[in-house]
Amino acid sequence: MDQQLGADYERETHAPFMDSLTGLFNHGFFLACLDWEIRKSKRYGDPLTLAFIDIDSYANYNKQYGPVQGDRTLREIAGLIKENIRQSDLAARYVNDRFAVILIKSDNHFSSMERIRSSIAEVYGGSLTVSVGIASFPSDATDQQSLIAKAQEALFQAKIRGKNKLFFYKKEESPSDIQKPKVLVVDDQQFNLKILEHMLIPLQYEVYRAYSGEEALYLVNKVDMDLVIMDIVMPGLDGYEVCRRLKESESTRLIPVILLTSLDEIDAKIKGIEAGADDFIHKPVNRMELLARTSSLLKVKALNSNLTSIENVLISLANIVEAKDAYTQGHIQRVSSMAVDLGRRMGLSVREIGAIRLGGILHDIGKITIPGEILNKPGPLDKREWEIMKSHADIGYKVCLPLQKTLGPALEAIRHHHEKLDGSGYPDGIKGEEISLVSRIMGVADIFDALLTDRPYRKGMPKEKAFAILFKEAEDGKLDKRVVECLQKMVNG
Repeated sequence: MDQQLGADYERETHAPFMDSLTGLFNHGFFLACLDWEIRKSKRYGDPLTLAFIDIDSYANYNKQYGPVQGDRTLREIAGLIKENIRQSDLAARYVNDRFAVILIKSDNHFSSMERIRSSIAEVYGGSLTVSVGIASFPSDATDQQSLIAKAQEALFQAKIRGKNKLFFYKKEESPSDIQKPKVLVVDDQQFNLKILEHMLIPLQYEVYRAYSGEEALYLVNKVDMDLVIMDIVMPGLDGYEVCRRLKESESTRLIPVILLTSLDEIDAKIKGIEAGADDFIHKPVNRMELLARTSSLLKVKALNSNLTSIENVLISLANIVEAKDAYTQGHIQRVSSMAVDLGRRMGLSVREIGAIRLGGILHDIGKITIPGEILNKPGPLDKREWEIMKSHADIGYKVCLPLQKTLGPALEAIRHHHEKLDGSGYPDGIKGEEISLVSRIMGVADIFDALLTDRPYRKGMPKEKAFAILFKEAEDGKLDKRVVECLQKMVNG
């Protein structure tokens, strides 16, 4: 990095350009350098990449091991980041446990970021991981602000997809970019693959081949498939196991799967249904039957993709809401993860767990209409301000209502996560069993995280004090004591 730029920064700001804890550049100098590099990129045409690296569940780690160990860990991770980038690149401590890396003259950003992610996971034995969000200039953004926003959006997507991941910002496709439906055919016999391909190509499908279950899984993770047509009997991973794995993965569960079988029809269908198959075709394949079922499932896939896109819009809005409030950074992701773990421990169904995950991410989306001066007010809200703040539950519900069939119980959690068992909550004042278990779990997780974290009007408190407050609320008949007790056992191990 140009030393003159650092000297100019210190002279103009009367402040150092290094972060004293990590030895990386600080937030202000990072922004100055990013602005400088973007201007150079516009002038000379060289691309650059921005990556945000966030330590997963760092707040819990810091509370468990203490601030001294937490600071030591920040320094260690900063060192691992510096070890895995080029001298020409710039690494900075962006804020708290989030780092930023500017990769100069580069849009080939996978290798260095993957080295950072994997080296951190290896050093800490998987007990501490990082998520990485990546965006490039000028391909993804036209200025500094949009580049930062898109890298942060990519980071958020990495977080909600399970953490310890890299995620690249994805642009929306224009109508002219929309490609033919991608269909993967899987069979260990080359002759059978050629027959299937010959049947499908006249329909303007883009057909991919795989000769084994292992190769099919590899291709699905590399290419955004719209349909999989697969033989059941194959060496290695058979069609049942491949189908099961596809349906268990969040990223591939919406891909329709047709199983081809020459086995006993009843037994094969039962096993296929258990594996999650969407349809079955008996061998030898009838061309008209294949084309009819393929066309039908591709329409289903397109509909599901549209619903997922709308869901992602809501998630992006939730991310924007969180960005408005500097004191709730990471709140929605933490609440979602905590509520999901609670739901699993309390024996909720797969559908309810999915609702908790989405409800946790979207529960504060109604705050998009709350003025920033109220969200960040460094003191108690007055009566008028409190009424405005309380409106976020109803507003969030109305924002998400068009997706009620997709969101299911999550919609209740968005509206009712501030309701109390004694009827003193809002927005509806419902009580007791009128409040779903999903909403009660969400409410406890939301309060617990809020008590632990710094807010404009107070510092975060120790978990012991937070639990004392939760149990007092439970004794007063406001919170579900079973949920509070389960959370305490979960947090204390």
